[in-house]
Amino acid sequence: MLLIDLARTSAAVAADSARLAKIRHLAELLGRVEPGEAEIAIAYLSGELPQRQIGVGWTSLRDLPDPRLAATATLGQVDDLLSRVKSQAGPGSQTARKALVTELFAALTTPEQTFLSRLLRGELRQGALEGVMIEAIAKAAGAPAAEVRRALTLRGWLPAVGAAALSGGVDALRAFRLEVGRPVAPMLAQSATSVAAALDKLGGPAAVEWKLDGVRIQAHRSGDTVSVFSRTLDEITAQVPEVVEAVRACPATDLVLDGEVIALRADGRPAPFQITSGRVASRTDVDKARRTTPLSVFFFDALRVDGADLLDLPGEERHAALTRTVPAGLIAPRLVTGDAASGEAFFAEVIRGGHEGVVVKSLQTPYAAGRRGAGWIKVKPRHTLDLVVLAAEWGSGRREGWLSNLHLGARDPDGGGFVMLGKTFKGLTDELLTWQTERFLALAEGPTDSWTVAVRPELVVEIAFDGVQRSSRYPGGMALRFARVIRYRPDKTADQADTVETVRSLMV
Repeated sequence: MLLIDLARTSAAVAADSARLAKIRHLAELLGRVEPGEAEIAIAYLSGELPQRQIGVGWTSLRDLPDPRLAATATLGQVDDLLSRVKSQAGPGSQTARKALVTELFAALTTPEQTFLSRLLRGELRQGALEGVMIEAIAKAAGAPAAEVRRALTLRGWLPAVGAAALSGGVDALRAFRLEVGRPVAPMLAQSATSVAAALDKLGGPAAVEWKLDGVRIQAHRSGDTVSVFSRTLDEITAQVPEVVEAVRACPATDLVLDGEVIALRADGRPAPFQITSGRVASRTDVDKARRTTPLSVFFFDALRVDGADLLDLPGEERHAALTRTVPAGLIAPRLVTGDAASGEAFFAEVIRGGHEGVVVKSLQTPYAAGRRGAGWIKVKPRHTLDLVVLAAEWGSGRREGWLSNLHLGARDPDGGGFVMLGKTFKGLTDELLTWQTERFLALAEGPTDSWTVAVRPELVVEIAFDGVQRSSRYPGGMALRFARVIRYRPDKTADQADTVETVRSLMV
């Protein structure tokens, strides 16, 4: 199959707002894809790469060559070249990657270049979310969507599940099993504004459990062999020897556990998230990294114990299996209660300890791998700042034609200007997008390009975020985590926006 087929389907999906129409477009293409290219097609249309990360950033996608007039590039050819890009390492690798990217894009037409550049930048926002893709795979394969979801629970990688469904139907989907050594997509949590609201939504007693600002891990053990995987299903065993030792200390030798690793300070309070993530990402001199930044591990769920799969059991039974298998000091603290006041008091205690919040978990819900199951609800304190819009980027996909991604700045009283803290497109309704596009163009300052419009720093916007982290990407040396728009503040002028020092005081 040619890449142009995917580019055209992606454009059709982005242009059609109806869910059923999106599913129809995707299913039509999946019904035509060659078996050897099905996994590639599903990955690309889901906004992912089979190679995960290939080391190509914004700079590599600048100054692209002129497009070809005729489309000839196949999915296999494109994917092979991307694998070659990823394989570049050592001195000169950046130059080699750039040359390969130029070679690839020189073989593409304009629609293909647009599609692939958005895919590589992680901006293929076309409305083909996982749920839509699952339905499309089911339609193309003639299989129930529930069978696709069940297989995804066990395999954890939708392109592989989709390729199996397209080639083998229901029988191929039912062949997937929970396998030690093969990670499954982790269960995710919905959100609530308070513990009381979460308990009310669950409708009864629940477990209120620490939510750590660490790195999610999934640990597998078969005999003495232990494998550890990240939330994105990448293997990180060599980087986390503490987890390997903890799992080997458990009495069971056939295990799959869900948990979190975190770097704690000497007083037991968490180090900044970047410290933990940097330690987990480090692949060199792990022994030294362990001495300087030791990791603590906390498990909160058991998916398999002593050869028995537990995914379909209620949460209460899975946790009971966890406590029988894992030492108490390695289990995330929790309180089982139906009393909102007790739950809120527990939440306040967790926050005082410096942790991120809590997850309120149903005692009855099975493990909904890869989905935001209704049985887990996270509760975190909300921070807000009033910041100034410095620029905005043109949207893509469904937001094409609107100025979307906001560049956010805090006031710098000493420097007399504004310091950029990051970007966000979260929380913007169609109404806000329409309004801000018109307003930004009226405030445009200086030349604009195909990506960004700089604006006069006059508009104040209220931003919610989860924390402030150190960042070398922005001049202020810090950035907001998970920023999202609450509302614009026409009642405030730019000189009433929050200052850089206010933001810095929130950095752990």
